[in-house]
Formats: sequence, structure tokens, C-alpha cells
Amino acid sequence: MTAVAELPSSAAAAVIEPAPRRLRNRWLAFSAVITASVMDLLDSTVMNVAAPAIRADLGGSYASLQWMAAGYTMALAVLLLVGGRLGDLVGRKQALLIGVGGFTVTSFLCGLAVSSEMLIAARVAQGAFAAIMLPQGFGLARDLFEPGERAKAFGFFGPVMGLSAVIGPIVGGTLLDADLLGTGWRAIFLVNIPVGIFTFVVAAKYLPNSRPTGRRISLDIPGLLIAGAGLVALVYPLVQGHEIGWPLWSKALLVASVPVLAGFGVYQSRRQRSGATPLIEPRLLRSRSYLSGVFFAVVFFGAMAGTFVLGMFLQVGLGYSPIHASLAMAPWAFGALVGSAVSGIAMQKYGRKLLHIGLALMAIGLVGLYGVLALSGLNVGHWDLAVPNLIGGAGMGMVFVPLFDIVLSGVRDEEVGSATGMLGSLEQVGIALGIAVIGTIFMGKVAHAEPSTRALAALDGTQTALLATTGGILLAFAAGFLLPKTARPTPDH
Repeated sequence: MTAVAELPSSAAAAVIEPAPRRLRNRWLAFSAVITASVMDLLDSTVMNVAAPAIRADLGGSYASLQWMAAGYTMALAVLLLVGGRLGDLVGRKQALLIGVGGFTVTSFLCGLAVSSEMLIAARVAQGAFAAIMLPQGFGLARDLFEPGERAKAFGFFGPVMGLSAVIGPIVGGTLLDADLLGTGWRAIFLVNIPVGIFTFVVAAKYLPNSRPTGRRISLDIPGLLIAGAGLVALVYPLVQGHEIGWPLWSKALLVASVPVLAGFGVYQSRRQRSGATPLIEPRLLRSRSYLSGVFFAVVFFGAMAGTFVLGMFLQVGLGYSPIHASLAMAPWAFGALVGSAVSGIAMQKYGRKLLHIGLALMAIGLVGLYGVLALSGLNVGHWDLAVPNLIGGAGMGMVFVPLFDIVLSGVRDEEVGSATGMLGSLEQVGIALGIAVIGTIFMGKVAHAEPSTRALAALDGTQTALLATTGGILLAFAAGFLLPKTARPTPDH
């Protein structure tokens, strides 16, 4: 049950040095890494905008609509572990090409879907290929840039990611309204085809080749099955629980996930002692700085996911269209752009302090939003929300850039794929947890309200959710003191 790749003894080198021509084109090569991540962020956010149009065309229940989004998230969270290790197995460039190629093909299948069942299956496959391409980004950036340039690269990467996460619904709404060539909702998936082809061609031509460290590298299939079972038991109820009223079996799954994931950790240690390659490097599970970073990331991304409730309020409570609501949130995106740029410049000098400054700004922005809603109620306008959105977005951007550089500061080159896969997987768990908690708070207020009082219920739910999100940010602030004080040191490993 173990797939094994035999490598020649010359594979002892962790990375094949890029050719001079490729070094000169490293920023073009880096654009492939960025566009791969952007495709994932856009496709993970556009479903909320397109859902009504998809249901009108394909039919299906509201549960099927939920699974079009949840299926992607589930596949991504479960398979990120193997996606990270696959980069160690076949090389980060090769893994990225597999992921981008598969993501482009499955995006085409999503666009051709003739039933809700076909679209759900294509979305699951899309999430699986996203799980292969995403963990390669950090390692490829390390291959492309000298230590002095990496801060500049991630200073550019952070704003693009923050902006993409926020403008996803705007892009989706624009494509829906444009109805390009009569494609309607299908355009949100078909647009990935030219972007995917560009990414694949640039990556194939300009990215440096890399290969794993060691003579014998194996893919841990039993470990994947154990981890997959544990993550499904954890993520499935988080994704679906608040929609189906948290039945007893969903709570039982959450409880069962704990011993399964603990057993996975024990199995990984035993596998390493036997001389086989584990799915997760056990040394990472003994690293205080890395585990603290994982905890911080889960809390931060869980709290960050809670910010989606304002967009829900604008649509459910105030009757905004998806595009109108997204544009009202644009100051958050602009703030993220500014905060990321500042953080990229100052990361090496201030390190962990930037995380605390960013979290403080996020908390101020969220409290500001609460105050605006408390004062203006249902008469609030999008300009009233602009300043707190700008402050909160700037804080989020300041956290984005140094976070991975700090969490992975002590990770060896041969552990990058494993470390980023685990971190990315648990980041998805954090997002699912945040949506589950905040969604339960918000929908608990709205679901049982009469139509005449639904707007007021949405306002009440939003204010409560904003306070809960602020609490999560404060918890992340406290957890930040467990992290290393500085970002990745400038000397190369």
C-alpha cells in the first residue's frame, strides 16, 4: 500500500540550482506560483455569488448547493497533506504542474456540468488538484529567490492573496452580470482555462526543477487514509453542522476525530522509526515554534472567516445585490493591499511585532463596525462602513505576509512540503471552524425570524458575530506570543 520512488544517489542535493536564464526570469516564474494561488482563492469564494443562478439552471436542493462549496473545501483540507508530500516525492515544480493541469481540466468540467451531481463531483476533483498545487508555492519561492529578495517576493505575494480573497465575489458577480457569450454562471469556472494554460506554460518553462532529499522517498498511503478519516470526521460536521441543526451524529464525529488524528501522529512516529518516509515529519510535531504557529494559524483564519458575516448582513438584512455588497466591502480589500505592502517592507526588521500590530488593527476595525451598526442600525450605508473596513483590512494584510515566514522559520528544506501541507490543511480547518461558529450565530438569529423582523434579526446576529470574531482575534493576539520573535533568518540554510 505504499508507492515508492527510487532515486539515484545524486539526489542527495535538496534543490537543483536554477539555470542563469531562469534566475533572470524568476519574477516571471513567480507569477505562475501567484496565479495558481489566485485561482484557488477565487474559486473558493465565487460559489456564494453564483449559487442562485446555478440552482435555477441545474435544479437540485439547497443541500446540493452547499456541497458544491463544501465538497471543494473538504477535498482541499483532506488532501493538502499528501499534496505537500507529493512535492517532496516528485519535485515541487512537477507537483505544481500536475495540480495546475488537473485544476484547469476540472474547471472545464465544472463549466460543462449538466446536473448538480456532476458539478459537485467536478468541484471535489477541483479541490483535490488545488491541494496538490497550493503547498508548492512557499518552497518554489525559496528556490527562486536569494534570501535578500524573499521578503520582497512575499511582500508582493501577500497583497495579491489578500485582495483575491476579498474580490472573489466581485469577480463572480461581474462575470454573472456580463453573461459572456451566454455562458452565465459557467463563466466563473471557464475563466480558469486561459489562466490555467498561462500558469502551466510559464511554470513549465521558467520554474527551476527540484527533487527530494534522500535516496528513497515514499508516499504514505496508510497514513493518508488515517489522516483523511480524521480530517473528514473533523471538517464534515464543521461544514454542515450549522446547516442541519447539529444532530447527535455530527457531534459524535467531531469527538471521534480527536483519537483518530492522535493515532495518526503515533503512526507517523512509528513509521519514521521503521525507516519509512512519513506523511508528516514527526520532528514537526515536536517543534514548539511550528506547533504554536499551527495553532495561531487555525485561530487567525477561523477569526478571519468570521468577517464574511458583514457581507451576509448587507444582502440578507439590507437587500444588497451580491455585487453591491462586495463593493461595500472593497475598503477591506484596499486596506489588505496597503497593510500587506507595509508588512512586506518591515517584516525582517519587526518580525512578530507586525502580527500583533495587525491583529490590534483588525480588532479596532471589527469593534468599529460593531459601533457603526449599533449607532446606525438598518439605516447604515456603505460609506459608514468604509473606515472600519479599511482599518480591519489593513490589519489582516499585515498578518498575512510575515505569518508563514515566521511559522516556517525553523523548518528544514526537506520538510517544507510536509510543513506547508499540514499548515494549509489546518488553515482550511480553521476557516471551516470559523464559518461554522459564526454561521451558527448569525443563522440562529435569522432562521427563525418572521419576514417582517428578519432585517432586525440579521442586524442582531451580525453584531453578535462581530463580537465573537473580535474574541477570536484577541485569542490569536495572545497565541502570537508563542511564536518566534523574528521571521526566517536571511542566511540561507
